[in-house]
Amino acid sequence: MKRSFAAQCLTAIVCLSCCFFALTGYGAEKVINLRLAYYMPSTTLQGQTVDAWAAEVGKRTNGRVKIKTYPGATLIPATQIYDGVTKEVADIGYGIFAYVKGRFPMMEVIDLPLGYKTPYAATMLVNAYYKKFKPKELDDVKVLYVEAHGPGILSTRKPVNKLEDLKGMKIRAHGISALIASALGASPVGLPVTEVYEALSKGVVDGVLQDWGGVYNYNLGDVVKNHIVCPGIAFTTTFHLVMNKDKWNSLPPDIQAIIDKLDEEWIERLKKKWIDWEAMGKTGLQKKGNKVITLSKEENALWAEKMKPVLDNYVKVTKAKGLPADEALKFCQDYLKANDK
Repeated sequence: MKRSFAAQCLTAIVCLSCCFFALTGYGAEKVINLRLAYYMPSTTLQGQTVDAWAAEVGKRTNGRVKIKTYPGATLIPATQIYDGVTKEVADIGYGIFAYVKGRFPMMEVIDLPLGYKTPYAATMLVNAYYKKFKPKELDDVKVLYVEAHGPGILSTRKPVNKLEDLKGMKIRAHGISALIASALGASPVGLPVTEVYEALSKGVVDGVLQDWGGVYNYNLGDVVKNHIVCPGIAFTTTFHLVMNKDKWNSLPPDIQAIIDKLDEEWIERLKKKWIDWEAMGKTGLQKKGNKVITLSKEENALWAEKMKPVLDNYVKVTKAKGLPADEALKFCQDYLKANDK
């Protein structure tokens, strides 16, 4: 059956309208542009992982969200990432809780010297912990994901074989790791990781409390040649990817759901990253000819004993703020006992 002339005209108009909208973009959904600030170079595995997350958001939203990343503290200094997000300097920020001392008491428990054994355990723990406690100290942002590096070690310019060797040494440390350094008899010096190489080179500090991958990726192994393995003080540093709360609330619900789903799946990517990060660090530092010093069983026990006041002090100070410090610490210790093997 032939269509009427009027129907043919209507079809032509519809087709022309579609072409017009396609060519002009009129009626197309507005692209949401976001700025993501982080402090480390984009060439590091950490930087690459943040960039990959941003790209994946764009992919899963079919280009409706575009995230421009600003690596190397080019938009916000390393110590101001969190506040920079709340103040809308950036929409999203990747940083370290410990850089703002005392600001995140409930999250500090993860950084304690809990005796971490494996490179992925801290990331798995901090995610389980956040889901359970949802600390109110993070209510002013949208938490996208949290993670933490593998077992921290002590790296020094001079060999350290016993506790007495640390006396008078200046160790780069921040947050909880500064308390660890003090408990061992050393003097902690707070510095962003991006300033540590120069400080070590000039003798401003004698060593650093960091993880294997961090020491290697920031080229610290060129200056500190001794890496002391002591399970009794194995700590971590917790990282965050957070978003401005108002910006998050302005996103369409379907985009929020896409990002939430990605963040949940991303935990496995983060877990693998820290496994690769530690392996890269250990291999790379040993290829440089650096020395790995494993403390004796007796010396390790002595260092571990020095950590008890650090744990007790955390509970005391945090409870004084009306927070469930006992429950938080017990949750972490029980989790690691069951899962970090």
